[in-house]
Amino acid sequence: MNKETDNMLRALAGGLAGACFVTVVHETVRRIVPDAPRMDVLGMRAISKTMKKAGAEPPANDELHTWALVGDIVSNSLYYSLAGTGPSAWWRGAILGASAGIGAVVLPGPLGLGEAPSNRTNQTKVMAFGLYMLGGLVAATVGSLLASDSEED
Repeated sequence: MNKETDNMLRALAGGLAGACFVTVVHETVRRIVPDAPRMDVLGMRAISKTMKKAGAEPPANDELHTWALVGDIVSNSLYYSLAGTGPSAWWRGAILGASAGIGAVVLPGPLGLGEAPSNRTNQTKVMAFGLYMLGGLVAATVGSLLASDSEED
Protein backbone atom coordinates (compact mmCIF):
# COMPACT_ATOMS: atom_id res chain seq x y z
CA MET A 1 0.00 0.00 0.00
CA ASN A 2 1.36 3.45 -0.83
CA LYS A 3 1.71 6.28 1.67
CA GLU A 4 -1.25 8.32 0.33
CA THR A 5 -3.61 5.36 0.61
CA ASP A 6 -2.25 4.58 4.06
CA ASN A 7 -2.84 8.17 5.24
CA MET A 8 -6.32 8.21 3.72
CA LEU A 9 -7.27 5.01 5.58
CA ARG A 10 -5.92 6.45 8.84
CA ALA A 11 -7.88 9.66 8.26
CA LEU A 12 -11.04 7.64 7.57
CA ALA A 13 -10.47 5.67 10.78
CA GLY A 14 -10.11 8.95 12.65
CA GLY A 15 -13.29 10.26 11.03
CA LEU A 16 -15.17 7.11 12.02
CA ALA A 17 -13.91 7.44 15.61
CA GLY A 18 -15.03 11.08 15.77
CA ALA A 19 -18.45 10.26 14.30
CA CYS A 20 -19.00 7.31 16.64
CA PHE A 21 -17.96 9.46 19.60
CA VAL A 22 -20.49 12.16 18.69
CA THR A 23 -23.29 9.63 18.17
CA VAL A 24 -22.65 7.57 21.32
CA VAL A 25 -22.29 10.64 23.56
CA HIS A 26 -25.34 12.29 22.01
CA GLU A 27 -27.49 9.19 22.42
CA THR A 28 -26.36 8.83 26.04
CA VAL A 29 -26.72 12.49 27.02
CA ARG A 30 -30.14 12.91 25.41
CA ARG A 31 -31.50 10.19 27.71
CA ILE A 32 -30.15 11.88 30.85
CA VAL A 33 -30.16 15.66 30.32
CA PRO A 34 -33.52 17.35 29.60
CA ASP A 35 -31.95 20.19 27.57
CA ALA A 36 -29.69 17.91 25.53
CA PRO A 37 -29.64 18.58 21.79
CA ARG A 38 -31.75 16.22 19.72
CA MET A 39 -29.69 15.85 16.57
CA ASP A 40 -31.41 12.50 16.01
CA VAL A 41 -34.72 14.35 15.66
CA LEU A 42 -33.17 16.69 13.08
CA GLY A 43 -31.87 13.68 11.15
CA MET A 44 -35.25 12.00 11.25
CA ARG A 45 -36.94 15.18 10.02
CA ALA A 46 -34.43 15.58 7.20
CA ILE A 47 -34.90 11.99 6.01
CA SER A 48 -38.68 12.18 6.30
CA LYS A 49 -38.85 15.52 4.47
CA THR A 50 -36.61 14.24 1.66
CA MET A 51 -38.56 11.01 1.27
CA LYS A 52 -41.88 12.85 1.13
CA LYS A 53 -40.56 15.22 -1.54
CA ALA A 54 -39.48 12.16 -3.53
CA GLY A 55 -42.99 10.70 -3.19
CA ALA A 56 -41.97 7.95 -0.78
CA GLU A 57 -43.46 7.14 2.60
CA PRO A 58 -40.96 7.44 5.48
CA PRO A 59 -40.64 4.39 7.75
CA ALA A 60 -42.03 4.22 11.28
CA ASN A 61 -40.21 6.28 13.93
CA ASP A 62 -38.08 3.42 15.31
CA GLU A 63 -36.72 2.55 11.87
CA LEU A 64 -36.43 6.23 10.94
CA HIS A 65 -34.36 6.79 14.10
CA THR A 66 -32.01 3.97 13.09
CA TRP A 67 -31.65 5.44 9.60
CA ALA A 68 -30.86 8.84 11.10
CA LEU A 69 -28.14 7.39 13.36
CA VAL A 70 -26.57 5.43 10.50
CA GLY A 71 -26.74 8.50 8.27
CA ASP A 72 -25.08 10.59 10.98
CA ILE A 73 -22.26 8.10 11.40
CA VAL A 74 -21.62 7.80 7.66
CA SER A 75 -21.77 11.53 6.89
CA ASN A 76 -19.88 12.59 10.01
CA SER A 77 -17.20 9.94 9.35
CA LEU A 78 -16.54 11.36 5.91
CA TYR A 79 -16.65 14.94 7.21
CA TYR A 80 -14.35 14.35 10.19
CA SER A 81 -11.91 12.35 8.06
CA LEU A 82 -10.96 15.70 6.52
CA ALA A 83 -8.99 16.32 9.73
CA GLY A 84 -6.48 13.88 8.27
CA THR A 85 -3.28 12.88 10.01
CA GLY A 86 -0.10 14.52 11.19
CA PRO A 87 0.57 17.60 13.31
CA SER A 88 -1.90 19.90 11.51
CA ALA A 89 -4.72 17.39 12.04
CA TRP A 90 -5.37 19.08 15.40
CA TRP A 91 -6.11 22.44 13.80
CA ARG A 92 -8.18 20.87 11.05
CA GLY A 93 -10.13 18.76 13.58
CA ALA A 94 -10.81 21.81 15.75
CA ILE A 95 -11.95 23.90 12.78
CA LEU A 96 -14.11 21.08 11.41
CA GLY A 97 -15.64 20.44 14.83
CA ALA A 98 -16.33 24.13 15.48
CA SER A 99 -17.86 24.54 12.01
CA ALA A 100 -20.10 21.50 12.50
CA GLY A 101 -21.11 22.77 15.95
CA ILE A 102 -22.03 26.21 14.62
CA GLY A 103 -23.92 24.61 11.74
CA ALA A 104 -25.81 22.34 14.13
CA VAL A 105 -27.11 25.36 16.00
CA VAL A 106 -27.63 27.82 13.13
CA LEU A 107 -28.76 25.78 10.11
CA PRO A 108 -31.75 23.62 11.18
CA GLY A 109 -34.19 26.57 11.29
CA PRO A 110 -33.38 27.93 7.84
CA LEU A 111 -33.41 24.38 6.43
CA GLY A 112 -36.99 23.93 7.66
CA LEU A 113 -36.10 21.29 10.25
CA GLY A 114 -37.09 23.35 13.30
CA GLU A 115 -34.91 25.13 15.81
CA ALA A 116 -35.86 23.44 19.09
CA PRO A 117 -33.79 20.24 18.73
CA SER A 118 -30.48 22.14 18.76
CA ASN A 119 -31.43 25.69 19.70
CA ARG A 120 -33.93 25.27 22.55
CA THR A 121 -31.85 26.77 25.39
CA ASN A 122 -28.34 28.13 25.82
CA GLN A 123 -27.41 24.80 27.43
CA THR A 124 -28.72 22.97 24.33
CA LYS A 125 -26.68 25.21 22.04
CA VAL A 126 -23.49 24.78 24.08
CA MET A 127 -23.89 21.00 24.21
CA ALA A 128 -24.57 20.77 20.45
CA PHE A 129 -21.51 22.89 19.69
CA GLY A 130 -19.36 21.00 22.21
CA LEU A 131 -20.32 17.55 20.92
CA TYR A 132 -19.29 18.37 17.37
CA MET A 133 -16.16 20.19 18.50
CA LEU A 134 -15.09 17.15 20.52
CA GLY A 135 -15.88 14.91 17.55
CA GLY A 136 -13.40 16.86 15.43
CA LEU A 137 -10.76 16.57 18.15
CA VAL A 138 -11.37 12.83 18.57
CA ALA A 139 -10.95 12.40 14.80
CA ALA A 140 -7.69 14.37 14.89
CA THR A 141 -6.43 12.41 17.88
CA VAL A 142 -7.10 9.02 16.33
CA GLY A 143 -5.72 10.07 12.94
CA SER A 144 -2.57 11.44 14.57
CA LEU A 145 -2.09 8.40 16.80
CA LEU A 146 -2.47 6.03 13.86
CA ALA A 147 0.00 8.10 11.83
CA SER A 148 2.55 8.10 14.66
CA ASP A 149 2.13 4.31 15.02
CA SER A 150 3.04 3.87 11.36
CA GLU A 151 6.17 6.00 11.79
CA GLU A 152 7.43 3.57 14.44
CA ASP A 153 7.33 0.62 12.00
